[in-house]
Amino acid sequence: MQSRTPRVPQQPVPPCADIEARLTAELASVVAGARRRALRDGDRQIDTAHLLHSVIETDPEARAAFDGGTPQVARVLGYLVQRSIGYGLRWQGAVEDSGAVAVVRDSPPGAAGWSPAAVTAMEGALERAAARGDERAGGLDLLALLAADPDCRAVEVLRRAGVDTQLLAGRLH
Repeated sequence: MQSRTPRVPQQPVPPCADIEARLTAELASVVAGARRRALRDGDRQIDTAHLLHSVIETDPEARAAFDGGTPQVARVLGYLVQRSIGYGLRWQGAVEDSGAVAVVRDSPPGAAGWSPAAVTAMEGALERAAARGDERAGGLDLLALLAADPDCRAVEVLRRAGVDTQLLAGRLH
């Protein structure tokens, strides 16, 4: 007997290939972690909170950038875990738009599966790396851009955890 419930396979979140080709191995690992997290959480897009969660988990330099060290990082990770188990349900099905770029129905070429704010953060991280003469962006580049966007989901999480995002962004720039 065949099930009447249609089987809907989970599709992986497509990569942002043009950006990912210019990342350090460490930051590529961050993006892979954010993609897995988005897929596991049932989100349509990688957003800045997924990127923040992954960069803090995988990059020791990013963790060291927080004022107050381990206790502050632990609070941030606590909020991020809460987000993945329900705190962020209000975000599901909604496109993250920090206002940095206009939300469009069709993603730009190579950016399907990424929120506009996440694309902006990744592009900014690449520009930051290029400005200092590096071809590839790293975790601190990404963290600096995430902390500098006052309207993105990553900053909302950071603020809830008691992080002064302006101070963090200023330290990283």
